[in-house]
Amino acid sequence: MSSVHGITLRGIEAVRVETEVEITGGLFSMSIVGLPDAAVRESRERVRAALRTEGLQIRGRVAINLAPADLPKEGALLDLPIALGLAAALGAVSVPEGALFLGELSLDGRLRRVRGAVPAAILARKLGVPLYVPEENAREVSLVSGVRAYAVPDLATLLAAFRGASVLSPVEPVAPEDEDVRPDPDFSDIRGQASARRALEIAAAGHHNVLLVGSPGSGKTMLARALRGILPPLSDAELLETLLVQSSAGSPYAGGRARPFRAVHHTASTVSVCGGGHSVSPGEVTLAHRGVLFLDEFTEFRRDLLEALRQPLEDGQITVSRAAGSVQFPSRVLLVAACNPCPCGWYGDPVERCSCSASDVDRYRRKLSGPIIDRIDMYVSVPRLLPEELMSVGDTTPEDSASIRARVRKAREAQLLRWEPSGFHCNAELPERLLRKSIGLSAEARAFLSGIAGSLRLSGRGISRVLKVARSIADLAGSPDISRAHAAEALAYRKGGLPV
Repeated sequence: MSSVHGITLRGIEAVRVETEVEITGGLFSMSIVGLPDAAVRESRERVRAALRTEGLQIRGRVAINLAPADLPKEGALLDLPIALGLAAALGAVSVPEGALFLGELSLDGRLRRVRGAVPAAILARKLGVPLYVPEENAREVSLVSGVRAYAVPDLATLLAAFRGASVLSPVEPVAPEDEDVRPDPDFSDIRGQASARRALEIAAAGHHNVLLVGSPGSGKTMLARALRGILPPLSDAELLETLLVQSSAGSPYAGGRARPFRAVHHTASTVSVCGGGHSVSPGEVTLAHRGVLFLDEFTEFRRDLLEALRQPLEDGQITVSRAAGSVQFPSRVLLVAACNPCPCGWYGDPVERCSCSASDVDRYRRKLSGPIIDRIDMYVSVPRLLPEELMSVGDTTPEDSASIRARVRKAREAQLLRWEPSGFHCNAELPERLLRKSIGLSAEARAFLSGIAGSLRLSGRGISRVLKVARSIADLAGSPDISRAHAAEALAYRKGGLPV
């Protein structure tokens, strides 16, 4: 009997799987046990054909056990360890003890890219064992420092290396490039909307959730898409977090340190946004981790979907429970939501006349529950510019994204210096225990907020979010303390409900 180690995924975590192979006499049959899914069971034909191309014929009764037996195994990750286990059982090769293998086999023995290479690399680094991956996964594995990995083009090359006929070159560690990608759209392409531009700069500086409200054609979507261009690049730790998520979902590494941007259509299901499914895969709120989650037509999303976003928006993680078990996914996102002020879209518009009754507007506003509204830091009105305003601003070029990003990056660096010893990256992540004693609220600002918070009927969470936004405004200004002006500006973005 031979034993080879592979992996399976539990959420974004790699779990080691021991592949045991036993071949006995009798008529040919091959069975795989250990809770394999359909893709794992189908590996029998892929593995058998790949071994046949290397002159290895399988005869007799073959039993393949995937341990631990009570852990579901899914996908084509185990093709390579199963093939190596069979080759070792036939006496054709000696497999290094403890090494991890993953890869999908084609019928002619080539290795295809699989998801989960980054979690596998982190597991191999933790266990101190070598990792063998397909060549197409080498780029993402090279970004994980401290792992001993080898890229394999096909089964024949790997078997030759284990027989001593050739030597595999290790995957060289590579530092991710800090390429400067031109934003599309750039903030210089946006005419007018000075207050919305300022609000998005503050949101980018502190990673604050934003709700944009305005008439159709006012530029809400363009503003949301331009936000990505002013966000600072991912740090090394944040890049590894996003790589873990992307690799687990099967998305290839796009290169650079740009933050994720996920735009979700309002017809999306709760599972596609929050995660789940048969194999408990990450959803959009996890794929946007450390980046932007854009929900256009916010009021048109299903009520149960919006309510399911409460936990990830508050905690920065989401727990998905299914019959196969519970999995925790990271979900530290900057939520940008956009909606119209009323069902017809023209409430308060300077040109078009609104046809909605007061009850229609009230019913429309009540599509968003109080708890969801309370989790949004900034409410921003985006008025539609008149044609003469659009023509008049054409002679001056607004500030571009690069200039704004420089200020945002400086503010983020100040926050990282202040909060990293406590394990946090930016102001929006601060827990209550740090918020009250370490945020640097001046006596003047404290008295101002105490006097006005009651009249605005702010909840405890609402007051905390005002303080976090004020801290970000102070960081943009380079101020160590929150002044009354910073607090007043933060309050200007905070109202008791959906603004209209």
